Amino acid sequence: MVRKFSVGLLLVMLFLAGCKKTEPEIGMEIIGTEEEQPEEGQSEEKQPEEMTKETESEESELPSDILQEDKISMRNFLKTAFLPVGNTMYIWGGGWNEADTGAGIGATTIGLHPQWAEFAASQTDDYNAEEHRYEILNGLDCSGYIGWLVYNVMETESGKPGYVYKSTDIAGTYSELGWGEYIEAPEEFLTGDIVSMKGHVWLALGTCEDGSVVLLHASPPGVSLCGTALADGGESEAVRLARQYMEAYAPDWQEKYPNRAVSHSYLNVEGVFRWNEDVMPLAEQYRNMKVEEVLDVIERNK
Repeated sequence: MVRKFSVGLLLVMLFLAGCKKTEPEIGMEIIGTEEEQPEEGQSEEKQPEEMTKETESEESELPSDILQEDKISMRNFLKTAFLPVGNTMYIWGGGWNEADTGAGIGATTIGLHPQWAEFAASQTDDYNAEEHRYEILNGLDCSGYIGWLVYNVMETESGKPGYVYKSTDIAGTYSELGWGEYIEAPEEFLTGDIVSMKGHVWLALGTCEDGSVVLLHASPPGVSLCGTALADGGESEAVRLARQYMEAYAPDWQEKYPNRAVSHSYLNVEGVFRWNEDVMPLAEQYRNMKVEEVLDVIERNK
Protein backbone atom coordinates (compact mmCIF):
# COMPACT_ATOMS: atom_id res chain seq x y z
CA MET A 1 0.00 0.00 0.00
CA VAL A 2 2.73 2.40 0.92
CA ARG A 3 4.80 1.52 -2.14
CA LYS A 4 1.87 2.20 -4.55
CA PHE A 5 1.24 5.60 -2.92
CA SER A 6 4.89 6.55 -3.21
CA VAL A 7 5.07 5.70 -6.91
CA GLY A 8 1.90 7.66 -7.58
CA LEU A 9 3.17 10.64 -5.66
CA LEU A 10 6.42 10.53 -7.60
CA LEU A 11 4.59 10.55 -10.90
CA VAL A 12 2.51 13.56 -9.85
CA MET A 13 5.65 15.48 -8.79
CA LEU A 14 7.39 14.76 -12.11
CA PHE A 15 4.31 15.91 -14.00
CA LEU A 16 4.16 19.18 -12.11
CA ALA A 17 7.86 19.82 -12.65
CA GLY A 18 7.41 19.34 -16.36
CA CYS A 19 4.59 21.88 -16.39
CA LYS A 20 6.74 24.51 -14.61
CA LYS A 21 9.45 24.22 -17.25
CA THR A 22 7.00 25.35 -19.93
CA GLU A 23 5.83 28.46 -17.99
CA PRO A 24 7.54 31.83 -18.44
CA GLU A 25 9.83 32.97 -15.65
CA ILE A 26 8.48 35.55 -13.26
CA GLY A 27 8.37 38.98 -14.91
CA MET A 28 9.42 37.72 -18.36
CA GLU A 29 6.32 39.03 -20.10
CA ILE A 30 6.92 42.54 -18.66
CA ILE A 31 10.67 42.70 -19.20
CA GLY A 32 10.62 41.35 -22.74
CA THR A 33 13.68 40.38 -24.76
CA GLU A 34 17.10 41.92 -24.29
CA GLU A 35 16.95 43.65 -27.69
CA GLU A 36 13.74 45.45 -26.75
CA GLN A 37 15.22 47.05 -23.62
CA PRO A 38 17.34 50.21 -23.32
CA GLU A 39 20.93 49.67 -22.38
CA GLU A 40 22.01 50.29 -18.83
CA GLY A 41 21.81 53.98 -18.01
CA GLN A 42 19.29 54.69 -20.79
CA SER A 43 16.11 54.50 -18.74
CA GLU A 44 12.74 55.60 -20.04
CA GLU A 45 12.80 58.49 -17.56
CA LYS A 46 15.41 60.25 -19.72
CA GLN A 47 13.40 60.04 -22.92
CA PRO A 48 11.21 63.13 -22.28
CA GLU A 49 14.36 65.20 -21.65
CA GLU A 50 15.88 63.97 -24.87
CA MET A 51 12.70 64.82 -26.76
CA THR A 52 12.68 68.30 -25.22
CA LYS A 53 16.26 68.95 -26.33
CA GLU A 54 15.40 67.84 -29.86
CA THR A 55 12.35 70.10 -29.89
CA GLU A 56 14.33 73.10 -28.61
CA SER A 57 16.97 72.55 -31.25
CA GLU A 58 14.38 72.32 -34.03
CA GLU A 59 12.48 75.39 -32.86
CA SER A 60 15.58 77.55 -32.41
CA GLU A 61 17.55 76.22 -35.37
CA LEU A 62 20.61 76.67 -33.19
CA PRO A 63 22.86 74.18 -31.38
CA SER A 64 21.27 73.16 -28.08
CA ASP A 65 24.43 73.96 -26.11
CA ILE A 66 24.16 77.60 -27.16
CA LEU A 67 20.79 77.73 -25.38
CA GLN A 68 22.03 76.20 -22.12
CA GLU A 69 22.41 78.37 -19.06
CA ASP A 70 25.98 78.58 -17.75
CA LYS A 71 27.21 81.53 -15.73
CA ILE A 72 30.64 81.65 -17.36
CA SER A 73 29.85 81.26 -21.04
CA MET A 74 29.66 83.55 -24.04
CA ARG A 75 25.89 83.13 -24.03
CA ASN A 76 25.56 84.46 -20.49
CA PHE A 77 28.23 87.11 -21.11
CA LEU A 78 26.16 88.61 -23.92
CA LYS A 79 22.87 88.16 -22.09
CA THR A 80 24.33 90.01 -19.09
CA ALA A 81 25.73 92.73 -21.34
CA PHE A 82 22.19 93.67 -22.37
CA LEU A 83 20.78 93.99 -18.84
CA PRO A 84 21.64 97.72 -18.45
CA VAL A 85 20.56 98.53 -22.02
CA GLY A 86 17.66 100.97 -22.03
CA ASN A 87 17.67 101.60 -18.28
CA THR A 88 21.11 102.98 -17.35
CA MET A 89 22.35 106.49 -18.10
CA TYR A 90 25.90 107.47 -18.96
CA ILE A 91 27.65 108.99 -15.96
CA TRP A 92 31.27 110.16 -16.15
CA GLY A 93 32.95 108.16 -13.39
CA GLY A 94 30.02 105.76 -13.00
CA GLY A 95 31.29 102.37 -11.86
CA TRP A 96 34.50 103.81 -10.42
CA ASN A 97 35.29 104.31 -6.74
CA GLU A 98 35.29 107.77 -5.17
CA ALA A 99 39.08 108.02 -5.46
CA ASP A 100 38.72 107.30 -9.20
CA THR A 101 41.39 104.59 -9.00
CA GLY A 102 39.40 101.45 -9.78
CA ALA A 103 36.07 99.67 -9.47
CA GLY A 104 33.50 101.10 -7.08
CA ILE A 105 30.22 99.90 -5.63
CA GLY A 106 28.32 100.09 -8.91
CA ALA A 107 30.75 97.92 -10.87
CA THR A 108 31.11 95.34 -8.09
CA THR A 109 27.39 94.79 -7.61
CA ILE A 110 25.88 91.53 -8.83
CA GLY A 111 22.93 92.54 -10.98
CA LEU A 112 21.72 96.03 -11.79
CA HIS A 113 22.21 98.64 -9.10
CA PRO A 114 18.66 99.82 -8.23
CA GLN A 115 19.63 103.48 -8.45
CA TRP A 116 20.45 103.21 -12.17
CA ALA A 117 16.91 102.59 -13.40
CA GLU A 118 15.45 105.08 -10.94
CA PHE A 119 17.74 107.83 -12.20
CA ALA A 120 17.17 106.91 -15.86
CA ALA A 121 13.40 107.03 -15.46
CA SER A 122 13.62 110.62 -14.22
CA GLN A 123 15.48 111.88 -17.31
CA THR A 124 14.09 113.54 -20.42
CA ASP A 125 15.12 113.32 -24.05
CA ASP A 126 17.44 116.33 -23.63
CA TYR A 127 19.62 114.55 -21.06
CA ASN A 128 22.96 116.33 -20.59
CA ALA A 129 25.63 114.03 -19.15
CA GLU A 130 27.88 117.02 -18.37
CA GLU A 131 25.47 118.05 -15.64
CA HIS A 132 25.88 114.72 -13.80
CA ARG A 133 29.62 114.06 -13.82
CA TYR A 134 30.85 111.89 -10.94
CA GLU A 135 27.38 111.04 -9.68
CA ILE A 136 28.94 107.59 -9.56
CA LEU A 137 25.90 105.61 -8.38
CA ASN A 138 23.50 107.04 -10.97
CA GLY A 139 24.88 105.11 -13.93
CA LEU A 140 28.00 103.90 -15.74
CA ASP A 141 30.71 105.25 -17.97
CA CYS A 142 32.34 103.14 -20.68
CA SER A 143 34.98 101.52 -18.44
CA GLY A 144 32.50 101.12 -15.60
CA TYR A 145 30.09 99.30 -17.92
CA ILE A 146 32.68 96.82 -19.22
CA GLY A 147 34.07 96.30 -15.72
CA TRP A 148 30.56 95.70 -14.33
CA LEU A 149 29.85 93.20 -17.12
CA VAL A 150 33.02 91.19 -16.55
CA TYR A 151 32.49 91.21 -12.79
CA ASN A 152 28.94 89.88 -13.14
CA VAL A 153 30.11 86.96 -15.23
CA MET A 154 33.30 86.08 -13.38
CA GLU A 155 32.13 86.64 -9.79
CA THR A 156 29.22 85.32 -7.71
CA GLU A 157 28.89 87.89 -4.92
CA SER A 158 29.09 91.64 -4.60
CA GLY A 159 31.90 93.64 -3.03
CA LYS A 160 35.00 91.81 -4.25
CA PRO A 161 37.87 93.55 -6.10
CA GLY A 162 36.63 94.60 -9.51
CA TYR A 163 37.75 94.88 -13.12
CA VAL A 164 37.46 98.58 -13.97
CA TYR A 165 40.51 100.07 -15.67
CA LYS A 166 41.25 102.99 -17.97
CA SER A 167 39.38 102.52 -21.23
CA THR A 168 42.49 102.57 -23.40
CA ASP A 169 44.12 99.90 -21.22
CA ILE A 170 41.26 97.48 -20.56
CA ALA A 171 41.86 95.19 -23.55
CA GLY A 172 45.54 94.76 -22.69
CA THR A 173 44.87 94.38 -18.95
CA TYR A 174 42.31 91.58 -19.44
CA SER A 175 44.81 89.79 -21.67
CA GLU A 176 47.46 90.08 -18.97
CA LEU A 177 45.05 88.35 -16.57
CA GLY A 178 45.35 85.30 -18.81
CA TRP A 179 41.78 85.37 -20.10
CA GLY A 180 42.55 85.73 -23.79
CA GLU A 181 44.72 87.29 -26.45
CA TYR A 182 45.49 90.91 -27.22
CA ILE A 183 45.26 91.89 -30.88
CA GLU A 184 46.65 95.26 -31.94
CA ALA A 185 45.26 95.34 -35.47
CA PRO A 186 42.30 92.96 -35.87
CA GLU A 187 41.15 92.07 -39.38
CA GLU A 188 37.57 92.14 -38.13
CA PHE A 189 35.64 92.57 -34.90
CA LEU A 190 34.11 89.36 -33.61
CA THR A 191 31.34 88.64 -31.13
CA GLY A 192 32.54 89.19 -27.57
CA ASP A 193 35.61 91.25 -28.44
CA ILE A 194 36.36 94.01 -25.93
CA VAL A 195 37.71 96.92 -27.94
CA SER A 196 39.92 99.68 -26.53
CA MET A 197 40.31 102.91 -28.46
CA LYS A 198 41.80 106.19 -27.32
CA GLY A 199 39.49 107.41 -24.56
CA HIS A 200 36.79 104.78 -25.00
CA VAL A 201 36.03 101.05 -24.75
CA TRP A 202 33.17 99.02 -26.22
CA LEU A 203 31.91 95.49 -26.75
CA ALA A 204 31.67 94.10 -30.28
CA LEU A 205 28.74 91.90 -31.30
CA GLY A 206 30.07 91.25 -34.78
CA THR A 207 30.89 92.65 -38.20
CA CYS A 208 28.29 93.05 -40.95
CA GLU A 209 28.87 92.33 -44.64
CA ASP A 210 29.40 96.03 -45.37
CA GLY A 211 32.20 96.18 -42.78
CA SER A 212 30.16 98.03 -40.16
CA VAL A 213 30.14 96.76 -36.58
CA VAL A 214 27.26 96.27 -34.14
CA LEU A 215 28.38 97.16 -30.62
CA LEU A 216 27.31 97.77 -27.04
CA HIS A 217 28.76 100.61 -24.98
CA ALA A 218 28.12 103.25 -22.36
CA SER A 219 28.16 106.62 -24.04
CA PRO A 220 25.82 109.61 -23.74
CA PRO A 221 22.96 109.32 -23.20
CA GLY A 222 23.47 105.82 -21.75
CA VAL A 223 24.13 102.11 -22.18
CA SER A 224 22.81 101.14 -25.58
CA LEU A 225 23.17 99.16 -28.78
CA CYS A 226 24.70 101.05 -31.72
CA GLY A 227 26.32 100.51 -35.09
CA THR A 228 29.29 102.15 -36.77
CA ALA A 229 28.49 104.39 -39.71
CA LEU A 230 29.99 103.89 -43.14
CA ALA A 231 33.22 105.66 -44.00
CA ASP A 232 31.29 108.29 -45.98
CA GLY A 233 28.97 108.86 -43.03
CA GLY A 234 26.09 106.97 -44.61
CA GLU A 235 23.77 104.63 -42.73
CA SER A 236 25.22 101.15 -42.44
CA GLU A 237 23.77 97.69 -42.00
CA ALA A 238 24.94 97.76 -38.38
CA VAL A 239 23.01 100.96 -37.67
CA ARG A 240 19.84 99.49 -39.20
CA LEU A 241 20.21 96.32 -37.14
CA ALA A 242 20.82 98.31 -33.96
CA ARG A 243 17.71 100.42 -34.55
CA GLN A 244 15.58 97.38 -35.37
CA TYR A 245 16.69 95.53 -32.28
CA MET A 246 16.37 98.50 -29.91
CA GLU A 247 12.80 99.07 -31.12
CA ALA A 248 12.02 95.53 -29.96
CA TYR A 249 14.25 95.31 -26.90
CA ALA A 250 13.92 98.78 -25.40
CA PRO A 251 11.16 100.66 -27.28
CA ASP A 252 10.78 103.46 -24.72
CA TRP A 253 14.51 104.19 -24.80
CA GLN A 254 14.56 104.05 -28.60
CA GLU A 255 11.72 106.56 -28.81
CA LYS A 256 13.40 108.91 -26.34
CA TYR A 257 16.97 108.51 -27.69
CA PRO A 258 16.62 107.34 -31.33
CA ASN A 259 20.19 107.82 -32.61
CA ARG A 260 21.87 104.42 -33.10
CA ALA A 261 24.89 105.53 -35.14
CA VAL A 262 28.45 106.07 -33.96
CA SER A 263 31.35 107.39 -35.99
CA HIS A 264 33.27 105.20 -38.40
CA SER A 265 36.35 106.26 -36.41
CA TYR A 266 35.34 103.72 -33.75
CA LEU A 267 37.15 101.18 -35.93
CA ASN A 268 40.48 102.98 -35.34
CA VAL A 269 41.44 101.10 -32.20
CA GLU A 270 44.32 100.74 -29.78
CA GLY A 271 43.76 97.00 -29.40
CA VAL A 272 41.25 94.20 -28.95
CA PHE A 273 40.85 91.61 -26.21
CA ARG A 274 39.52 88.26 -27.50
CA TRP A 275 38.40 85.55 -25.06
CA ASN A 276 40.02 82.14 -24.89
CA GLU A 277 37.55 79.29 -25.30
CA ASP A 278 38.71 77.56 -22.11
CA VAL A 279 37.96 80.72 -20.11
CA MET A 280 34.73 81.68 -21.89
CA PRO A 281 33.02 78.52 -23.25
CA LEU A 282 31.03 78.87 -26.47
CA ALA A 283 33.12 81.88 -27.51
CA GLU A 284 34.14 80.26 -30.78
CA GLN A 285 30.60 79.21 -31.65
CA TYR A 286 29.31 82.73 -31.18
CA ARG A 287 32.21 84.18 -33.16
CA ASN A 288 31.14 81.98 -36.08
CA MET A 289 27.56 83.26 -35.98
CA LYS A 290 26.18 86.17 -38.00
CA VAL A 291 25.31 89.32 -36.10
CA GLU A 292 21.60 88.75 -36.75
CA GLU A 293 21.86 85.28 -35.20
CA VAL A 294 23.61 86.64 -32.12
CA LEU A 295 20.91 89.27 -31.64
CA ASP A 296 18.23 86.65 -32.17
CA VAL A 297 19.62 84.46 -29.40
CA ILE A 298 19.78 87.42 -27.02
CA GLU A 299 16.22 88.46 -27.91
CA ARG A 300 14.87 84.99 -27.12
CA ASN A 301 16.62 84.81 -23.78
CA LYS A 302 16.13 88.36 -22.46
